[in-house]
Amino acid sequence: MNTRPVPDDGPQQTPATPPRITGPAAPADPAASATPTVPTAPGTPATPATPATPKAPADQADQADQADQADQADQADQADQESRPAPVPFDPEAAIVLDGLGDLRGGEPSSPADVPRWRAYLAETAPDPTLEELRDGGRFKVVERAVPGPDGAPDVPLLIARPAGLSGGAPVVYHLHGGGMIGGTGRTGMPGILREWAAPLGLVVVSAEYRLAPEHPYPAGVEDCYAGLVWVARHAAEVGGAAERIVVVGGSAGGGLTAAVALMARDRGGPRLAGQLAMCPMLDDRNNTPSARQMAGHGVWDRRANDVGWTSLLGEARGTDRVPSYAAPARATDLSGLPPAYIDAGAAETYRDEGVAYATRIWQVGGDVELHVWSGGFHGFDQIAPDTAVARDAREARVRWLRRVLNR
Repeated sequence: MNTRPVPDDGPQQTPATPPRITGPAAPADPAASATPTVPTAPGTPATPATPATPKAPADQADQADQADQADQADQADQADQESRPAPVPFDPEAAIVLDGLGDLRGGEPSSPADVPRWRAYLAETAPDPTLEELRDGGRFKVVERAVPGPDGAPDVPLLIARPAGLSGGAPVVYHLHGGGMIGGTGRTGMPGILREWAAPLGLVVVSAEYRLAPEHPYPAGVEDCYAGLVWVARHAAEVGGAAERIVVVGGSAGGGLTAAVALMARDRGGPRLAGQLAMCPMLDDRNNTPSARQMAGHGVWDRRANDVGWTSLLGEARGTDRVPSYAAPARATDLSGLPPAYIDAGAAETYRDEGVAYATRIWQVGGDVELHVWSGGFHGFDQIAPDTAVARDAREARVRWLRRVLNR
């Protein structure tokens, strides 16, 4: 038991990380405001271009390739429909919110070539908070700095935030944003994290901005995340934290990176983590679980959008035996010796079964993991519909786990 307990006063809710996916879903980037914000918010799908001739400009050829890929995905979906099980119904309260947002899938990227359009749409509809907004009138001290990246790579930008007046030796949340491996920034979801985690629990929050695919395929992003973690552990006292009380946290893509960084720290003899909290994590590049097939065409960040993220990250290696576990943690053959884990997912989302399988495999080797599957939850439900009962329950469960693991 640590001698400096995490306070138990204050609200007990926690943000999710949508994928910027949404997380995406960081799906899953924390956002607890009453106004839904979704990285995969509705938008106009890219219009397929006329196939390019051999002398067509490069951008026209890219558009033609994008249209071909979309057509192939549609044909695969149609072929799979007859054998596909019925989708899990959405939580009735959350479904009302989702229906009111229109066609979310229309705003999601249809191919790696469509990623720039998707990012531009997100920047317009869900802009990052400013530093002044994050400081919230002086409630939080917030600074940005660049720390050494992987060998031969650029520095890693970190956002370092803490409640004003917080004493030294505080627990540290090392945050990895969502975004399908192709979107998001270090500021993604930070207002909710500061409001719902940092203030009531007395935490230092360090959020990493890692390089994104497809411009920077594997291993750029995860190596950035690990380099940032190593710096935080070595400089914990400098930021007001305790090196032995670091929990890595992420949602959606950030959840997958959380699992990968925990594996790297174990294998490389790196920082000894107090815990790992993976919300609706993106773990398996094969994208072929029953829930991925079952929820195709339904909700937020479905199988087709997930294909875009994984293909952007791994290229032609996706789905082959050449994919390493630091790229897709579901590929890991040894899940022993990992820090205590919290894994959750919605019952009505693509990532449900890969999260359940990962938790089960940790248990099977004697590990410590708490697993929650939220009835009727679609990807990013806790951000998209934050005022629903199931969203409140999900966020509160994460805070309770954080409090317990940090007081061990």
